[in-house]
Amino acid sequence: MSIYISKQLREQIRASDRQRCCYCLTSEVNSGIPMTFDHILPVSKGGETNFENLCLACRSCNEFKSDTTEVQDPVTDEIVPLYNPRTQRWIEHFYWSEDATKIEEQTAIARVTIIALRMNNAVIRAARLRWAIALWHPPSDML
Repeated sequence: MSIYISKQLREQIRASDRQRCCYCLTSEVNSGIPMTFDHILPVSKGGETNFENLCLACRSCNEFKSDTTEVQDPVTDEIVPLYNPRTQRWIEHFYWSEDATKIEEQTAIARVTIIALRMNNAVIRAARLRWAIALWHPPSDML
């Protein structure tokens, strides 16, 4: 199912999200892969197509997220919501490993989001290493 997103709203989201995935911070410029528009609360669960509920996501994060909004935390066994890039700040939940290839958690929200979206898979970690060597990564202006 394709949802219509106006050109004006697409441009607003691209500018706000700095042309990068709001989950793993992969840059469209660095990766060369166009970002997708993610419904934070999926349409299938009542989410609307507006700025507050849309963000840029790389294909990997978007596909693994699918219509998931919460996940059981393997540490506490509690049901925890995924990170919401419109209502939460990235740096309050996540941080970069010393070599900048791995996203680490500061909170349960980050932990379940990293797991559910597979934000540290081998392919993206190898790409992050190359970007870090080129001084393109990590982003200096965290969300």
